[in-house]
Amino acid sequence: MKLVETPLPGVMIVQVEPARDDRGYFAQTYARELHALLPQIAESAVAWNEARGTLRGLHFEHAPHAQAKLVRCSRGAIYDVVLDLKTGRWFAHDLSRDNFTMLLIAAGLAHGYLALEDDTEVSYHLSVDYEPAAADGVRWDDPAFAIEWPMQPLLMSERDRTWRYVTR
Repeated sequence: MKLVETPLPGVMIVQVEPARDDRGYFAQTYARELHALLPQIAESAVAWNEARGTLRGLHFEHAPHAQAKLVRCSRGAIYDVVLDLKTGRWFAHDLSRDNFTMLLIAAGLAHGYLALEDDTEVSYHLSVDYEPAAADGVRWDDPAFAIEWPMQPLLMSERDRTWRYVTR
């Protein structure tokens, strides 16, 4: 497992190093190096996206319920986006079953993704319990951030469609 810094503080790429043989592969997805950065996992979750073009996000949680996240795409592929609402800077990275990368995202950053393939599954390890009253979000297409998505979303929840635009 290798940790790679990104241009966005609070976001690390985690490169998983699978051991392959004729049966397939075995890979660690959480180890001592990650424990130093994500010392507590309160919840694990999975999201399945039936169709390519499904957008989820951009979501964040208010303190003291802000969640650090370790995100992995276990089937299919996603364009994963992390946004620092304080600076307006964002970082994006493709995660897929085949590229063996994960993102470690600090608490307080907004997160979302776009499914690049049908039948895409994303798993999360979360640092604190989800508190619905602390959940919030911003629009995926907010011109204040000018996030470059690889395609126009085709499907999203009503909640994600109606998040507010940020005035900066």
